[in-house]
Amino acid sequence: MTQQLEPGTVAPDFTLADAEGTPVSLSSYRGREVIVYFYPAAATPGCTTQACDFRDNLASLGAAGFTVLGISPDPVQKLAAFAEQEALTFPLLSDEDHAVAEAYGAWGEKKNYGRTYDGLIRSTVVLDAEGKVSLAQYNVKATGHVAKLRRDLGIDR
Repeated sequence: MTQQLEPGTVAPDFTLADAEGTPVSLSSYRGREVIVYFYPAAATPGCTTQACDFRDNLASLGAAGFTVLGISPDPVQKLAAFAEQEALTFPLLSDEDHAVAEAYGAWGEKKNYGRTYDGLIRSTVVLDAEGKVSLAQYNVKATGHVAKLRRDLGIDR
């Protein structure tokens, strides 16, 4: 398993293509707090639940000063279809070689239905305005995660 990030460490910078194929760099968000969440696969039930939960909370997260970035190993075309189908208005980024997920500790051994394999671990990393990790959560649940994250960040509805 890759090394999980700890609060206080500087988050690895990255540049990934968004759903339109446009490069998006984490460094362009300096000065803002950023929620980077990793999800296994677009348009699957759990990932749809989680993405729609972020979508539905986007205004209040933004009002609290947070920007949301979703990252998965899906290709750009699949992200574009997912964003359109679910009316997602925050950037979805393609990490097909899972290099960013590995750098963030969100790639590793998983167990599902008695099978062990390497894959994306549903994770959320919150960065402060200087790009340092303020909160890192691994193996999160898709359902109810945003509500828990809001509580952990002290964001009231």
